Amino acid sequence: MADPKVLLEITDSVAYVTLNRPDALNGIDLDLVDELIAIGESLRTDTDVRAVVLRGAGRSFCAGLDFAAAFKDRKRVARFFLAGPRKANRFQRFSTVWRDVPVPVVAVIHGHCFGGGLQLAAGADFRFTTPDAQWSILEAKWGLVPDMGGTVPFLDVMPLDVLQRLAITGEVVSGEQAVELGLATTVSDDPLAEALALVEQVKQRSPDSVAATKQLLYRNARGTERRALRRERKLQSVMFTSPNTKIAREAGMKKESPVFGPRTFG
Repeated sequence: MADPKVLLEITDSVAYVTLNRPDALNGIDLDLVDELIAIGESLRTDTDVRAVVLRGAGRSFCAGLDFAAAFKDRKRVARFFLAGPRKANRFQRFSTVWRDVPVPVVAVIHGHCFGGGLQLAAGADFRFTTPDAQWSILEAKWGLVPDMGGTVPFLDVMPLDVLQRLAITGEVVSGEQAVELGLATTVSDDPLAEALALVEQVKQRSPDSVAATKQLLYRNARGTERRALRRERKLQSVMFTSPNTKIAREAGMKKESPVFGPRTFG
């Protein structure tokens, strides 16, 4: 039996999702797409998971689409590309699924972060990178456009002129430059340690309010003020009845560390 293309390990309520094609710099083939989406969908409904860490095995996070491997089955590629009644096709769902996971998702970047790999990282909520990691919207090199769901989060984190420059030229930038441009969140010699430090902060907060806040901020990023304010009221009313809100309130009044139950929202 072939090794899985994506590994999932859940430890202390943290889901570690690891791209597992190290000999190919974690290049994306169709099986990897399917496995990653399946894991993302499973984590959407796991109420005990408090955070997700996305990473790559071996020397790189992800060097992008492995054309040779992916296009061995052109009919399957065509099926992946068609969206049908869904708003996202399989290639796009590869990155967009992580915004639907109701816990913070942190991408830990080292080595290469190219093309579809960069779009996967952009689908995470945070991107922690080594200084010498290489980042590129590499589709321009092949005469293509970024089409794996990345353009939506790209526009959330970068000014349009910066995004146009990177997407049109395919320029390679370092991890340090990625932070300066707004593409990455934090640069560190040990990005996994930085990611886990953030996760520990998250675990001190109600899993329901974390999930509701993630949903609120993403949905309000695009929409009218009227809808944004209505959404605030709706989600806050749900938080008032959450058992984890009661736990947070009572622990705060007693100046104790809260011990939360499973997530009940999202």
